[in-house]
Amino acid sequence: MGAPGPRKSEPTVAEVVLLDSSGRPVGSAAKLVAHQPPGVLHSAFSVFIRDSQGRHLVQRRALGKYHFAGKWANACCGHPAPGASSPEAARLRLEQEMGIVADLSHIGIFTYHAIDPVSGLVEHELDELYTGVHDADPNPDPIEVEDWGWVEPEELARRMASEPETFAPWLMIAFEAFPGLLAPG
Repeated sequence: MGAPGPRKSEPTVAEVVLLDSSGRPVGSAAKLVAHQPPGVLHSAFSVFIRDSQGRHLVQRRALGKYHFAGKWANACCGHPAPGASSPEAARLRLEQEMGIVADLSHIGIFTYHAIDPVSGLVEHELDELYTGVHDADPNPDPIEVEDWGWVEPEELARRMASEPETFAPWLMIAFEAFPGLLAPG
């Protein structure tokens, strides 16, 4: 696995877009407020990067993250700010967090609810999924990323099945909702 680079984190989104049960924007709230129990439905995105060999880029979330710290996840995740487009927010977050510039394709949306057993914070998100291809190693922000690696789809599936507690819940939910994401290259 690779070590994070020496960059400093870019400013993160302070507010998230709140949604009604149909996924329509109904306002905004401070990010940490939206994640308080029982959790408020809000907009999010998850970026999945593969290399040309079909390996997934995974990251271990930094131990200082406010929720799901130290869990393995996809290349990056985030929240579009009020008034921002999700595709542009995803592209910018990928560059800020992982040092990667890549074309991204939207592949779908799913909603999930998960509680972090350590912090007690709640994810209740309408998550837009994006994929891209990138062949160079990332240069992750050490404030955001503890570790990273390129993993074959079969190995990732095996690890998620045998060690589910080491993965962020949205990663496993995304692979269930979109099985093609985990298909071999």
